[in-house]
Amino acid sequence: MNISTSLHDHDPEFWTQDPIYFPLSYRITGTILLGFIFILGIIGNLLVVYVVARSRSMWSPTNCYLVSLAIADCIVLVASVPQEIVSFYLPGSEWIWGDVGCVLSVFLQNLGINASSLCVAAFTVERYIAICKPFLAQAMCTLRRALKIVFCVWIFAVLYSTPWLFLATTFPIFYRGYPPLKMCDHKLSREQYLGYYFTDLILFYLIPLLLCILLYSKIAHCIINQPFTGSPIVISTGNGHTTEFQGNTRTSSRTQVVKMLAIVSALFAVLWLPYRGLLVYNSVAEEKFMNVWYLLASKGCIYLNR
Repeated sequence: MNISTSLHDHDPEFWTQDPIYFPLSYRITGTILLGFIFILGIIGNLLVVYVVARSRSMWSPTNCYLVSLAIADCIVLVASVPQEIVSFYLPGSEWIWGDVGCVLSVFLQNLGINASSLCVAAFTVERYIAICKPFLAQAMCTLRRALKIVFCVWIFAVLYSTPWLFLATTFPIFYRGYPPLKMCDHKLSREQYLGYYFTDLILFYLIPLLLCILLYSKIAHCIINQPFTGSPIVISTGNGHTTEFQGNTRTSSRTQVVKMLAIVSALFAVLWLPYRGLLVYNSVAEEKFMNVWYLLASKGCIYLNR
């Protein structure tokens, strides 16, 4: 997702070939799909930031994580989608944003994706403590602690993504009848990035996914097994405050909460699986899988998850 999918490898054999363009049906489908996701994602995430920022009463640990997640998602969308749409109408693999644009695009995409995954993990832990350990949450789930965690998340994401400032660059490509063009690609061979790719897979997909499954299962168990008594059920809302619900809440309401939590985990797993799976396959397979429709669908799933 974050680097050109060109298979040219800067081979002079391609210097006199005609450029390959995407089919018209692909251009139209991709432009409409990604354009819709981009507009909806940017507006939705900016609204989250605006609504929380303008009302001090909404400054809670949960909303702190949501704002951080919204910012990370905006970074990914801005760094990825416009270039994806523009590339539909350019000669194969052409990059028009310059050397600095290439490096920043790759860096910002990785930064946003990594920060987003870590925010999801932090938010999951916070929700688990707030719902299942409400009295502990009064001390732990505070706005100050949430801000410190978010700060650490971004520092780690920046440090981890910094190598991409030195691992991507532009290369010249030559097509018959065209002036010299540029493409954004790896500095080194793909095989030299395998350790980095698989570390990404573990840190920012498998671990957050397993954490979501484990903690949301515990949350579901906690909600379902709340006693049906007249005493209130206490759930922390952050900043040392709690909300009470009567113990005779209907079973159907609890079931809906459990379903919602299951959907959160399922969407994260399902929407990221096509692209993560593709990266793993192309990292170990001798013949790379580069079907353009699959690439569009897998990237669309990632952007949709924003």
